[in-house]
Amino acid sequence: MTRDTHAGRFPRGTARVLAAAGLAVDAYMHAHLAGRYDAVTESISQGTLFRIEAALAGVAALLVLVWRRIPGDVFAWATAAGGLALLLIYRYVDVGTLGPFPDMYEPLWFRDKTITVVAEAVAVLATVFLLLYHPRRGRAHGGGAHRRHAGS
Repeated sequence: MTRDTHAGRFPRGTARVLAAAGLAVDAYMHAHLAGRYDAVTESISQGTLFRIEAALAGVAALLVLVWRRIPGDVFAWATAAGGLALLLIYRYVDVGTLGPFPDMYEPLWFRDKTITVVAEAVAVLATVFLLLYHPRRGRAHGGGAHRRHAGS
């Protein structure tokens, strides 16, 4: 491995840990809060939606740590960004019921919601970094090392 490849390992590894940690907190908080929201229902309860978010965030955390491929990083970003967007929308906008989904408007902040929004924001930022930052591969792949030895 070249120095360029080694230099990219630390920031990408750190971003993976931050993304996984943010998603794990997201998963825990949604699973923890789901029971409180079972009574908020239309065709599907908000508690069920929270459990789905918890499962998706848990899978995304594992993918970003274990699989380390662009599709897993995209899934992790979509999970975190979707959760964050919905949390903020339902905090500030009274959308009402939408088809089978209940009215989830909750215009207040509390500790668990604040923890969740921070965790999701960290996961979004970390996955954006993973999707955008790809250190250049060393020149050994481009033939530079071969040219050096060709004259030997």
